[in-house]
Amino acid sequence: MKTIGLIGGMSWESTIPYYRTINETVRALRGGLHSAKIVMVSVDFDEIERLQRLGDWDAAGSVLADCGRRLALAGADFLVLCTNTMHKVAPAIEAAAGIPLFHIADPTASAIRAAGLQTVGLLGTRFTMEQDFYRARLERRHGLRVAVPDEAGRALVHRVIYEELCQGQVLDASREGYRAVIGQLVDAGAEAIVFGCTEIGLLVRQADSPVPVFDTTALHARKAAEFALM
Repeated sequence: MKTIGLIGGMSWESTIPYYRTINETVRALRGGLHSAKIVMVSVDFDEIERLQRLGDWDAAGSVLADCGRRLALAGADFLVLCTNTMHKVAPAIEAAAGIPLFHIADPTASAIRAAGLQTVGLLGTRFTMEQDFYRARLERRHGLRVAVPDEAGRALVHRVIYEELCQGQVLDASREGYRAVIGQLVDAGAEAIVFGCTEIGLLVRQADSPVPVFDTTALHARKAAEFALM
């Protein structure tokens, strides 16, 4: 069994499901008392969020690159970055660590294609929805078509992530807001919805969408566990 190196804390609210899902998957596949071999570094998200707001991605990348190096030294065979947004600096982390990084977009895209779908609506932070690092991987590497909410929808989705979900607040009014944004994406042609932020699954589920949803947290964690057992 390979040792998984988790870079967590962005936010810790969504890192908990990673640990649980990885171990549940290993137990389901191996049986008995088997659990995953994991080493983890958990960052102070306040520092990372401040660098995000400042647009200082190089500094944020340096913080996470150091995490990757520390995990490699601790015996990790590959890295799992427990956040969508910070995959913007994934190349810097992987280069510093010298071990593979299991990219969150890849198992998500594979599941979408396996379902025979191509056009998806992407929910996430503004950085994930608006910048090229994530959408381009889905589009260019996996051949998907990606739509995002309008300006008002992006503002709502982003605000709820940082002001509520990352702080442990799950509010019915915000769930209704997300349902409305999902409905708009479906009306615009989305065949599926990607929860492109690791906290979104804390708020909305399949029952909140008229089309299939793909929760990046669950998909990433399960496939990382399977990869560790290969």
